[in-house]
Amino acid sequence: MPQNRFDLIVFDCDGVLVDSEPLAELAYHNVYASHGMDLPAGTIAQCVGMKQADIIRRIGELTGFHLSDAGEAGLWPETKQVFSQFLQPTAGIAALLADLETPRCVASSSSLERIHFSLKTTNLAGYFGDAIYSSSMVKRGKPAPDLFLHAASEMGHEPSACVVIEDSPYGVEGAVAAGMTAIGYTGGGHTYTAHAQTLLDKGASAVFADWKDISYWMRAAND
Repeated sequence: MPQNRFDLIVFDCDGVLVDSEPLAELAYHNVYASHGMDLPAGTIAQCVGMKQADIIRRIGELTGFHLSDAGEAGLWPETKQVFSQFLQPTAGIAALLADLETPRCVASSSSLERIHFSLKTTNLAGYFGDAIYSSSMVKRGKPAPDLFLHAASEMGHEPSACVVIEDSPYGVEGAVAAGMTAIGYTGGGHTYTAHAQTLLDKGASAVFADWKDISYWMRAAND
């Protein structure tokens, strides 16, 4: 049972608000393949939660494949095309957001364009307005705490009064480093057997696969 009262709920976007990670993985595979590089299965799974520049760097470290500037420029158009056809909100998130009274924002490693496109495509944009923060706004992406601290500052809340909902180990690590409470979410299509334990090991206070359970947890925190 949570012990703190939270004044701000910080949502990651990819894999939390929208079930995008399997689609983003497909887009990366498509782009790399079009440049003659077939990514081994599981490569992108090791990069979930990172911003694009860090993903490309990590892919290079893992595989020795180095994407050209032209290839990098093609990642968002390919991702956008896949998203426009298949992207869906995670199951139950719209109902939670509709009932949520606590202030909320988005803090995502994705670009602002991608965040806005994802939220608009899944009809979630109206729940956040302008309270959207991207790793492009800070020097260091997750797992550094910079993005979460920036979001809390912009929203006018102390880090200790914030709860972050994250699906990635990097995101949980960054939230904890920022002095915030981290809740793990494993309800996306990219979840795996050890997902929950991995998030707990990084410092998540609890992990849930269903938004109804998260809603109960947050209501208990603010009672």
